[in-house]
Amino acid sequence: MARFSLSHCQARMLSVALVSTLALAGCATPDAGKGAASEENATVNRAFEHVHGLGADPLTGNTYAATHQGVWLIPTGRLPDTYLEGTPRSTTVEPSQIAGGAQDTMAFTVAAPGHLLASGHPAPTEQTDLNLPNLGLISSTDGANSWTALSLEGETDFHDLAAVPLDETLRVYGYDAGAGTILVSDDSGATWSTGGALPLRDLTVDPSRPDRVFATTAEGLAMSDDAGRTFDLVDGAPVLLLVEAADASAGGGLVGIDPQGTLWRQEGAAGTWTEAGAIDGPPDAFTFVGGSSPWILVAVAGGVAASDDYGLTWTELLS
Repeated sequence: MARFSLSHCQARMLSVALVSTLALAGCATPDAGKGAASEENATVNRAFEHVHGLGADPLTGNTYAATHQGVWLIPTGRLPDTYLEGTPRSTTVEPSQIAGGAQDTMAFTVAAPGHLLASGHPAPTEQTDLNLPNLGLISSTDGANSWTALSLEGETDFHDLAAVPLDETLRVYGYDAGAGTILVSDDSGATWSTGGALPLRDLTVDPSRPDRVFATTAEGLAMSDDAGRTFDLVDGAPVLLLVEAADASAGGGLVGIDPQGTLWRQEGAAGTWTEAGAIDGPPDAFTFVGGSSPWILVAVAGGVAASDDYGLTWTELLS
């Protein structure tokens, strides 16, 4: 076997080169990791600059946020077992973009256990036809990992959705932002009829009375008892930005939040309104999580918080 020998000078140069290479290698991995983490944080920050919708699924235990950058899974591990009591909750510890989806999710609701409905605009990489900028109504039964177009694809951009069981199907209310009208479906979103026209911010439906739907407007809380065809202002109700119907296990009635971030609670159907707690900053999204121990979720710019005492105290889930 041939042998090679190095002069003292050559050996010294090789030694210096090896040390330099190892030093660079040692620096490269942390810097690359920092860069990836920085980009990931930037993606989260962009997504949560504005949240369009929140929802908790009593079947899977998942808590969702709908954003301009797709639907995200929200970590709830720091909440006690009274949150979604009896449901095995997600073990995620950081917000995660589900399936890498980046659709602009303008409307979102947990329509039934395990059943999500949404609307908005396709992700930039998926919008191959500029004449079809709207998703219409889309549905997911696998935790937002995949979506199926149900109706109005390319036509309608719903900015709010509300759903309630109706016999063997779902009654779905959707606010068509382009037309300024409410659309109503009695077959889980397959076909639609046109309801009333009014400038609204949020919709919710009485879970025990599918024909009774509420809308928040600049003039005050409005109510319809004819499945969204006509609306009248509700006497004595505060001016709310967002509103949710409480389920029977929580005593019924409504829970809402005004433009300043103050929560209001109605004691039972047609009951009086009581001012509760508050959150700092104007709210972007809001949902009521029912059960024997009800919770409130609120999103403000850059964060999501939860409360089990109607806003008197808060637990930060994302900030």
